[in-house]
Amino acid sequence: MRDLPGLYVDLGFGAEAITSVETFRRLRRLDPRAQVLGVEIDAARVAAARRHAVPGLAFRLGGFDLPLRPGERAAVVRAFNVLRQYGESAVDCAFAALAPAMAPGGVLLEGTSDPTGRLLAFTVHGKAASGTALEPLGLVLAPTLSATFRPRQIQAVLPKRHVHHAEPAGDVDRFFGAWEIAWQSARREADAPRHLFAKSARRLRERDGYAVDRRAGLLRRGFLWLGPGWPTRRAPGEVRDGPPGLTSPSRL
Repeated sequence: MRDLPGLYVDLGFGAEAITSVETFRRLRRLDPRAQVLGVEIDAARVAAARRHAVPGLAFRLGGFDLPLRPGERAAVVRAFNVLRQYGESAVDCAFAALAPAMAPGGVLLEGTSDPTGRLLAFTVHGKAASGTALEPLGLVLAPTLSATFRPRQIQAVLPKRHVHHAEPAGDVDRFFGAWEIAWQSARREADAPRHLFAKSARRLRERDGYAVDRRAGLLRRGFLWLGPGWPTRRAPGEVRDGPPGLTSPSRL
């Protein structure tokens, strides 16, 4: 995430501004010009967060219609545990409100985590250089590999678009069933959590036909990036690795 062409927006940072502050510190190690904006709809939270403000890190009151100043654009919007509290019909409206504020090539990361951040799932949407809307780039399932983990546990933190569509024998349920089998198979060959994760991911792609991105940098960090057509399968010959650039300080 070097040379971000705009702000990194932490939308809905919550009762404490921990994610905004940590993101700012880590991004500044990569790029001393990085700018982070924390946005919250609760005025008291914004007021409390401003004690952390420093040059390059600001906090403003607002929502999906981002409170940007003239000339500002968002390069990355991180919206975790925000849309989960809304109805499913609100997702498209939220994306439509965010799109005008985003720079060409900008990325939206929208998803959910468990209370400890140990389990994380988010969709990736991008704004094309010539487009006005956000286009789906895929879904990322990201367990913390240092902790005990089973694939079906992450089903509970799926983003709003998917969490209500996990009926038995449906596409979501079949995917997690396949991942459980791949996980158990990998356990017979690998003990280290990162090796186990990578082997199960490759099996999902090669044997089960899911569009899994096999880039080593993603798998090593515990990011299972699935294609925008998930949870449907694709034939192995049709599967391509996803777009470049998903690297993240502090697991996003």
